[in-house]
Amino acid sequence: MDTIYTKGTYLEKNKTWHEEDSAWKAQHILRIIRKNDLTPGTIAEIGCGAGEILHQLSIHLPSTVFTGYEISPQAFDLCKKKENQQLHFYLEDGFQKPDRVDIAMAIDVIEHIEDYSSFLRKLKEKGTYKILHIPLDLSAQSVLRGSPLQKVREDVGHIHFFSKETALAALKDTGYEIVDYFYTSAAVELPAKSFLSWLAKLPRKIFFWVNNDFATKTLGGYSLMVLAK
Repeated sequence: MDTIYTKGTYLEKNKTWHEEDSAWKAQHILRIIRKNDLTPGTIAEIGCGAGEILHQLSIHLPSTVFTGYEISPQAFDLCKKKENQQLHFYLEDGFQKPDRVDIAMAIDVIEHIEDYSSFLRKLKEKGTYKILHIPLDLSAQSVLRGSPLQKVREDVGHIHFFSKETALAALKDTGYEIVDYFYTSAAVELPAKSFLSWLAKLPRKIFFWVNNDFATKTLGGYSLMVLAK
């Protein structure tokens, strides 16, 4: 699967490497950091993509040193344009370096990794705290329709599909202690990418207001932001 990212196939399908979603993701990362009174001196992101999440975080955390690791040469080219004294990027596997940071992040990554259990065990040793953002692709509507799961597999390379329960179980199975988590919803909070997505915004909001677990399990469109040790 790595060849999808190293040979340019992923960039062909995702021209911006999701930079347009980065400020939104960064705000939720800041939310979980501040909610838990963390003051990180160092943050590393494994699989940093275009590097825009770290760039956004660096604006709000000027005393923190950031490091991004990426295996895709195409994404790395986008990262390097954002590098400065506070923010550094490397075209390599971030687990090859022995350095340990205050917070190690994997934002929308483990669903792409064939052996995500091994990845999670390595990530656990990389930082004192870990922040993960995990898409919850499994819902009643996605399973019944089938096409949403096939679409995220073909378009954005998801090869594992999670619910809240299976995502948290994967972390616990690999030795993590869950500190905090909350739902995020690109489908509700970001501009709709299709007419059907726009139509689904209101019922998703209503269902979530009534019962957030029920909303994620029935209509989908949510992810999980997790802080762990």
